[in-house]
Amino acid sequence: MIQVRLPDGSQRQFDAPVTVAQVAASIGAGLAKAALAGRVDGKVVDTSYLIDKDSDLSIITDKDAEGVDVIRHSTAHLLAYAVKELFPDAQVTIGPVIDNGFYYDFSYKRPFTPEDLQAIEKKMAELAKKDEPVTRKVLPRDEAVDYFKSIGEHYKAEIIASIPANEDVSLYTEGKFTDLCRGPHVPSTGKLKVFKLMKLAGAYWRGDSKNEMLQRIYGTAWAKKEEQEAYLHMLEEAEKRDHRKLGRQLDLFHFQDEAPGLIFWHPKGWTLWQQVEQYMRRVYQDNGYQEVKAPQILDRSLWEKSGHWENYKENMFTTESENRAYALKPMNCPGHLQIFNSDLRSYRELPLRYGEFGQCHRNEPSGSLHGMMRVRGFTQDDGHIFCTEDQILDECVAFTALLQKVYRDFGFTDVIYKVATRPEKRVGSDELWDKAEQALIASLDRSGYPYEISPGEGAFYGPKIEYTLKDAIGRMWQCGTIQVDFSMPSRLGAEYVAEDNTKKVPVMLHRAILGSLERFIGMLIENYAGALPLWLAPVQIAVLNISDGQAEYAQAVAQNLKKQGFRVRLDLRNEKITYKIREHSVQKLPYIIVIGDKERDAGTVAVRARGNVDLGVMPVDQLVDRLKTEVETKA
Repeated sequence: MIQVRLPDGSQRQFDAPVTVAQVAASIGAGLAKAALAGRVDGKVVDTSYLIDKDSDLSIITDKDAEGVDVIRHSTAHLLAYAVKELFPDAQVTIGPVIDNGFYYDFSYKRPFTPEDLQAIEKKMAELAKKDEPVTRKVLPRDEAVDYFKSIGEHYKAEIIASIPANEDVSLYTEGKFTDLCRGPHVPSTGKLKVFKLMKLAGAYWRGDSKNEMLQRIYGTAWAKKEEQEAYLHMLEEAEKRDHRKLGRQLDLFHFQDEAPGLIFWHPKGWTLWQQVEQYMRRVYQDNGYQEVKAPQILDRSLWEKSGHWENYKENMFTTESENRAYALKPMNCPGHLQIFNSDLRSYRELPLRYGEFGQCHRNEPSGSLHGMMRVRGFTQDDGHIFCTEDQILDECVAFTALLQKVYRDFGFTDVIYKVATRPEKRVGSDELWDKAEQALIASLDRSGYPYEISPGEGAFYGPKIEYTLKDAIGRMWQCGTIQVDFSMPSRLGAEYVAEDNTKKVPVMLHRAILGSLERFIGMLIENYAGALPLWLAPVQIAVLNISDGQAEYAQAVAQNLKKQGFRVRLDLRNEKITYKIREHSVQKLPYIIVIGDKERDAGTVAVRARGNVDLGVMPVDQLVDRLKTEVETKA
């Protein structure tokens, strides 16, 4: 007798082994029809999976996140099936699930075209309507290699050949198409109803530029049509908000081939940068941080001691001088440790908080560069807290509270918390990793925020809390982080004199709130679609005259506003006022002041807020009070 325990606490008994699909059918016809997969004792499996012992079972449908992942993975295979139907000579390689969709890489004799993409999507729909069953079989590794070689799928054969010889592999078949996959998959192609192919791209086989360039087809798939429509609408909105496009339109910055992954800041863009940096500098000052500055280039020996050379060398820019090897810093922590080590420290000084707007460089692959979101040169609002083990919890709790306030000031109120635990490639003992992970989890428990665990996603030197923001159109951006590091201070010889006069190694907390300032500014631009709040806007107010007769008064008003600390652009051009208003409105300025004879004679100004909102006529002092309140409250 086999007992199957369901999520509601009920149990079902069966005289013989039973599949997930059969259990679903025993519960009800509706659930049997909706079942996409099952979770047996925590593992997601096909509905054909045979339960042969007492087990816990959850039936997965398209209402579950795992169900949507199964749909996307199965749709990737449907894509490969359609490509093979239309282009029999194409070879299939890999096709994983990604955020909001999937991709599949192909080797083919000519580039695919947009017209090919349309034909492939049409063929996918035809194959889905056939509602062909998806079946799984397991073969010994070598037998699977021989099979794929026999059908000319050399990439698949190469993948399987890299699997240990004593392991079996699973193959999934739908109609005339068979593919290598761990699964699980939907029970039949008819479950795949909502999908769309998005774009074509290039990708090297196994990510190695020495290998063949493959063709990557990206797609998206959803449980419901309205969900896909909402996603596609979000993408349309994201296109309008693209910081690269707005950067040119608003004259903030530009990129060029002579400096890949690096930014040329224009005056308005650098003004925006300064608003962000000066705000964060005040955050440092108000929260007990001492601002420091460490060198850009450090000797290789220091990077070896810190562990970066062994674990991060491929991402570092290196150079030589006088037979010595150096690296351009990819992060600031070793430099801060040298500042800590420059004097004998006492426990009375701890926690010691250093902050730096540290410029870093990382040798990112050219194909991964993306505007300000992925660059080779960037500045972190970086900080390191040196503390005792007893102080970790309080420091982490205080940091999370501070981070919340900063995000609110920038207009982000929806924060997601994740604890990233030890990766396979790491430094330090398991005992120290246990302490570090437990401290981070305890800090979020005390703060009262819900969190997720991200296994294996920690840095090589310590676990971390990742703080992810949701923007105005629902996209997620991982920004802040705090990491507990027991290892690097010891590796670099950091010590303090404890209360009992013994020397001890401090704990080092690596923390950043914005992360990369470049990336965060790109996020701000996209979040606000370029219409930045008053306190951040590079130009806050434009003062326009209607004719030459108001030029002197307009100059006086602009000068007055500048003295009050506002960033003002005075426009006295001999152009029609409607033209000038339209031109400054396109620049998304928060306020436009129009001055005619009536305003000049009454000592007032006519005020327009962004979005062509007419605020009427008011005295300059009243406008100043309004502007100051808006800046102070960061409304």
